[in-house]
Parts: sequence; C-alpha cells; structure tokens
Amino acid sequence: MPIRILIADDHGVVAEGLKQLVEAESDMQVVALVGDGREAVQQARDTQPDVVLMDLSMPGMNGVEATRGLLALRPQTHVVVLTSFHDQNQVAGALEAGAVGYLLKDCDPRDVLAAIRSAASGHAPLDPRVARVLLPSTAAPKVSDSLSARELEVLQLVAKGLPNKLIGRNLGITERTVKVHVGHLFRRIGVADRTSAAIWARDNLPPDPAE
Repeated sequence: MPIRILIADDHGVVAEGLKQLVEAESDMQVVALVGDGREAVQQARDTQPDVVLMDLSMPGMNGVEATRGLLALRPQTHVVVLTSFHDQNQVAGALEAGAVGYLLKDCDPRDVLAAIRSAASGHAPLDPRVARVLLPSTAAPKVSDSLSARELEVLQLVAKGLPNKLIGRNLGITERTVKVHVGHLFRRIGVADRTSAAIWARDNLPPDPAE
C-alpha cells in the first residue's frame, strides 16, 4: 500500500510542486491538497492520510493549531512540518502540538521524500538546522534535567533494540504513547534515529540495574 499523504500549504505553487514531487514516487499517493489549517483537519478526517506535510503560516487556523486538532481526531497520522520558520518558539510549538518531524522549505527535495518515509515508519525526521535550535548553546544538560522518568525507561528499551510495540507491552502503555515518548526523547538528546539513541544511551546513561 502506498503512503497516503495530505499536503497543507496556502502557497499554490509550493503545494503543486510538492504534489508533483510526491506523486512521482511509486510508494506514495497524495490524497488531499489544502490551503488552510481548518481544511487540513477536515480533510485528514475524511481522507485518513498516513503523513501530513504541514505549513505553519496559513490563513484562519495556523499549522500548530491544525496539527493539534488533526491529531485529536486522528492520532495515528504523522505530521511533518514543512515551513520557512525555524526559530525556537515555532519549532517547540509545532513539536508540542504533536508533529513528529520538522523540515525547512529550502531543504533538498530528496530530504522531503526521505522524511515522509521516515515518519511513516514511526521515526522523527528533523532538519539538522532545526535540531541545533532545540539544543542548548552550552554543554548538554544532565540526563535528569532533560528526560522524564518514563522517557528514561523508554530510552533504555530502545537501546536494547526493542520495537515500539514491545516497549509498550513492557511498560504497560500503548504503542502510540511510546511513539510520542520516543519522538520527545530523540529531540531532547539531539538524535534522529534509534541507532544514534542507543549509542547516546550507552555513552550517557548509567548501566541498567536490571541487567
């Protein structure tokens, strides 16, 4: 089954360009093209996309509000922000609303396609420039300051190579909740994939007392 994608951008040329880019891929299908946040929420409910490419600056309902509303109706959808803004407040607002990825519009088109596939697979694609915005300007904070107790538990299990479903079973939480924790902790420790998270955990966490 192709990855079902909704594109939300009020700039027609940009939206059409994204549509052409996506539809040239055999494993992707554009199910809706919208120009404002409110319509993005409605179309997500009707078309049930796997991934949404979400602009932040749109008339009526902006991308942050649309992300929050969309995920309240369809939490299994993965929202990837694609915008020109990368100041810390914009990035933090989008990620807190539930977006799993954040790209800048001047990125390579191949990065957009890679981010769609990554998000559809449950990962958190972040433009490196955005990741730098999220990191403190000085030394990294202590683990106890940056991760919650639950996120530490999730990270320990990620480091052991467990998939989200098994992590959920181990901790007694849903797979969706695990994905949210994984996305948050990836952003806080500044990694983009599970392998990097495992290496970070090995280098920064004390040994697991259960081992």
